[in-house]
Amino acid sequence: MSKEKMDSAILEKASSWLSTVYDEETRTEVQNMIDKNPDELNESFYRNLEFGTGGLRGIMGAGTNRINKYTVGMATQGLVNYLKKVYPGEKELKAAIAYDCRNNSEYFAKITAEVFAANGFKVFLFDALRPTPELSFAIRQLKCHTGVMITASHNPKEYNGYKAYWNDGAQMIPPHDKNVIDEVSKIRIENIKFNGKAKNITMIGEEMDKIYLDKVAELFLSTSSVTRQSHLKIVYTPLHGTGVKLIPEMLTRMGFENVFKVYLQDITDGDFPTVISPNPEEPAALEMALDKARKVDAELVMATDPDADRVGIAVKDHNDNFVLLNGNQTASILIYYLLRLWDKKEKLTGNEYIVKTIVTTELVKAIADNFKVECYDVLTGFKWIADIIRQNEGKKTFIGGGEESYGYMIGDFVRDKDAVASCAMIAEAAAWAGNKRKSLFDVLIDIYVEFGFYKEKLLSVTKKGKSGAEEIQKMMENFRANPPQSINSSKVILIKDYQSSKEFYTQTKIEKKINLPKSNVLQFFTADGTKISMRPSGTEPKIKFYFGVKDELKSKEDFDTVNAQLDEKLDRIIKELKLK
Repeated sequence: MSKEKMDSAILEKASSWLSTVYDEETRTEVQNMIDKNPDELNESFYRNLEFGTGGLRGIMGAGTNRINKYTVGMATQGLVNYLKKVYPGEKELKAAIAYDCRNNSEYFAKITAEVFAANGFKVFLFDALRPTPELSFAIRQLKCHTGVMITASHNPKEYNGYKAYWNDGAQMIPPHDKNVIDEVSKIRIENIKFNGKAKNITMIGEEMDKIYLDKVAELFLSTSSVTRQSHLKIVYTPLHGTGVKLIPEMLTRMGFENVFKVYLQDITDGDFPTVISPNPEEPAALEMALDKARKVDAELVMATDPDADRVGIAVKDHNDNFVLLNGNQTASILIYYLLRLWDKKEKLTGNEYIVKTIVTTELVKAIADNFKVECYDVLTGFKWIADIIRQNEGKKTFIGGGEESYGYMIGDFVRDKDAVASCAMIAEAAAWAGNKRKSLFDVLIDIYVEFGFYKEKLLSVTKKGKSGAEEIQKMMENFRANPPQSINSSKVILIKDYQSSKEFYTQTKIEKKINLPKSNVLQFFTADGTKISMRPSGTEPKIKFYFGVKDELKSKEDFDTVNAQLDEKLDRIIKELKLK
């Protein structure tokens, strides 16, 4: 794109950033884009960053579509203004702030703290990087009205982000998120109060770590198993992120004597030099940990993302080879272990519940049904799990929950994904299995034999540009207008459309209302237990298809055969729907 062809509105917007209300470094960066890099200028200014399912997230740099001092300041000032409207008579408003290992995270956290402080808030700022779940916990512990986590989760190194939390320690849901966006849209740079009073900022650190880890310890269900399996070999990597201190400390505190670290990945580094992507969903991210595990003959490998809210694991299969478990498998093991131990300890009274997202495996519900524990389905995102907990506060007991994208939560003292508690409970489950001379892989097979072999697959289809977005929309319209009558020769018996909030039973022609917020998600369920979900991304030019199939597993000896058959079934379904 030449300067002559540059969008005049974008150029005008960018030129406003040459004003002296912006610092010299920002003005220089914008001027260079205007003079030498119009394509980058377009990307940096063509829109304003908005709160989505994960808050504010983007590439770092100058511009309205970038994460920088000013977009962070505007987000904070808008949040401040909204909170003052919600709590008009409150004498002292409070906010907690944490940050991860990313480049500029500490800087953005301090900017956020100073804006809160300049607006009269009492601010609790962590003295060093901390996991997202600890920020959620601190909001509740310190009775804050809000909180902010500076992180871009597992995104590439160029990214950073801003997760805004409400007073219950959960990420914001409507109407709060939309109302904050409205307030942010009113902010001009000159409206931001950047110069906070130091007396309004209190540093917090190890004292909060201790309280948080004490609460995690209250979750333990079988300390005797850990005592007997203290020799269990565990390899853990924080992937350069915030899990580096708390998770090894927690495992050691539990009594595990052989916790092995991947030392190069213990180094806090926002460039993530040892991985292509710091995402525990990606097999490549666990390569160094798996190499270590093979050398020390470990039984369990765990890896957490930069802000330690998600965890990926690897276990040994029946051929003594390490296999990576996906999020559905780990969630199933965790829920099974929790419910089985709660049942054994006679803690199940009929008033307990678990929560999963609508795209997560139905195996979790089958396990819950077996233990007569209620299972809620919610939209994608842990803020919706937290919303169910909020609705049931004081009425029912939350045991645990999770989603297919490697996030899990146990207990309700944190209201977001918690890889610290999850790693502790996964390790305890491994020790419990070890007492029975089994691995977690054996436990998974046992689950399949008892409840059915459920297998899932995720397919992301990317369609770039404006035409791509239109094509994705057309795909959804076509599936809604012409839903398949059968899939892989099995009749479609139920269609759920979360955009119209309706579910339709094809055989009885009965239509029911879906009591969840509207969302552009469509699901098909067939008579043989197949489940297909489709969901366009709200932030990227892609559409995600979630496939779930099931079959009977009569014995563990049949695992390889049935596993291969389910893989073939998934491939047939994808081919039939013409998605590749």
